[in-house]
Parts: sequence; structure tokens; C-alpha cells
Amino acid sequence: MHPIDGRFCFTQDLLINIYMYKPLLALVAAALLFASCHHTAPQEPIRLQGQAQGTFYSIVYYDSLSRDFQPQIDSILHAFDQVASLWVDSSELQRLNRNETDVLSPMIADLFEKSSDICRYTDSAFNIFIGPLVTAWGFSFKEREELSPQRIAQLMTYTHGRWQINQNAQGQKILAKEYPQMQADFNAIAQGYTVDRIAQWLSRQGIQNYLVDVGGEVIARGAKPDGTPWKVGIERPAEDKDAAPQVELTIALRDCSVVTSGSYRKYYEKDGTRYSHTIDPATGHPVSHTLLSVSVIDPDSWRADALATAFMVMGLDKALQFIESHPQNPAVFFIYHQDGQYKTLATPEFSKLIIQ
Repeated sequence: MHPIDGRFCFTQDLLINIYMYKPLLALVAAALLFASCHHTAPQEPIRLQGQAQGTFYSIVYYDSLSRDFQPQIDSILHAFDQVASLWVDSSELQRLNRNETDVLSPMIADLFEKSSDICRYTDSAFNIFIGPLVTAWGFSFKEREELSPQRIAQLMTYTHGRWQINQNAQGQKILAKEYPQMQADFNAIAQGYTVDRIAQWLSRQGIQNYLVDVGGEVIARGAKPDGTPWKVGIERPAEDKDAAPQVELTIALRDCSVVTSGSYRKYYEKDGTRYSHTIDPATGHPVSHTLLSVSVIDPDSWRADALATAFMVMGLDKALQFIESHPQNPAVFFIYHQDGQYKTLATPEFSKLIIQ
């Protein structure tokens, strides 16, 4: 491949955005180029790129007024970090975790409420109070601990502590936690939630056709000028976290989101054992099953993000049982190892979107 006007142009006019440092998953967004490489389109796409949430974002949209929304998009991303980032010490989430406040702004209250819904829906496979365990295992901004069974049991007490959102006398929503040591972590939903906020803002500006990608969490609205859907590539799991990404397959995406969660980019090795960043709330340990990645399609990116994480926690067999017992569940694509072989499995609804 070779750069064309800051983009990567393949012989088939396929634009691929590569994210080498995505913390939770690796999904490669792709859009068919119209004005680069070989031919001229009736309308030029507007492309915005930047860094946010420890990764990269890329936005493609069509606007007859040719408006540049880069400052507004950066402002949306900055505002989210001030509310829900674990990497901003003064964020609202950090202050809640330090018990400096219990009052919730509308955005973080929405995050808690959505997370609570998915926690119940997945029987706690998705759990935002996994934070202390994530930190103890070394997947945070602190050094990992030497964990004993007693210490893991203690941390699991905080992970499974009761919590609820109440209302104070002033009508504000407040967070009530069973234990002060309970710490929320929205990393498994943050990027998907951010993608939805950007998409909603673009729609309010009258933009009908766009593709938003934050760290591989993708939402597509409308279509390209010729009426064809957006194209998005799902990454093949790499042998190690530094390997160059490769596309496993490409799907057609219109008016929905796709999010991939995987265990093959963020991990560490100790004494010959690889420890995944995905922590199972039921055991307090990193997952150790054969599932490598899960891609979920859903109308909402936040929900796809949360479900992809929950399925990674469950493993292939339990995830398939869950999908079978929930007929309204979104389309899902699994990549896994079995008997030393690399295999894939797509639900029927996902298979309909695969471009042959």
C-alpha cells in the first residue's frame, strides 16, 4: 500500500484505518474511496482524523455544504474524557471512585444506567465494577500486584458489591455503593458510547451519510453517494500484539454499529503464560478460554461494545447458548482456536452482511 493524500489506497480503492494500540479490541474500518486512486465521484467525502481515548479516530461524511467539524468533534471527545476517563485524574469518574462526590452528571448517570441494564441482561458477565481487579492484574496505570487467592477474593467482594442510583432532595442523581472501595471502569463501553454521541451530533447537523470510527468501534449511517453501503473489515487475530493487522473478512454496514473485542492485542506474559486483559468477574482471573475475538452488530455502538466484552468473558460455548436463548440478540461473529486450529463462526444474521 502507499499513502494518497494522507490516506492508504489499495488497488481496489479500499480505505483501511489501522489501530495498532487499541486497548480492548481490534477492528479495522474501511470505506470505498471515490475521489482518490482511479476515478472522480459526484461528491467528495470529508475526512477527519485524530487521537482520543488512547487510540485514534477517523470520521468520513458527505456534506453538500462541505463543513469541517473537526473542532466540534474534538470538543465532544474532550468533554467525554472530563466525565468518564480513568486517565484524567480530575474526571468525574475518578472523583466518584475516590468517593469525593456521589452526585452524577447526566452523561455519567446515563453510562451507569446503560451499564446496569447490560449487567442484568448478561447475568453479570459485563460488570463495570471490575476496576479493582483490572488494576491489580496490571491492566491499568499501576504496577500489577502479586495476587494471592485471599486478595482476589477480597477484590471480588468489591466487584460484586451492590450499587444503585438514587435521587437527592435537590433532584440530582447520586451513586450509592455498598463498599467505598468499589471503583467503576467504563473502558468496556466508553468508545462505543463516544461513537454514538458523535453520530448523534452529526445527525443533528443534518449529516445523513457518515462512518464514525473511534479505536475500531464503528457506526455507519446512510450510504455512499452511489447508494452502496459502507464497507468495514474485521481484523484477523494476530499472533502477538505487535503484528501488522490483516483483514479476515469485510461486511456491508448501513445504519448500525459493529464492535470487536479481542484478547490478542492487550496482554502480558509471565513464566510462559499469557494473561488476557479481559477479566472474568465470576473468577477474578483473566479469561483462559479459546475465544480470540468477538464482533457484534447492533443499532447502538455502546451496546455492541458491552455485549462484545460480555461474550469474550463467557467464551464461545456460553456465548452461543446465550445467543440461542435470546432471539433478539444482535448478529455475532466469533474467531477462536479449536484443537490447535484457527476457526470462525458467524450467526445467520451476521452471515447476511459478509461481502464475498
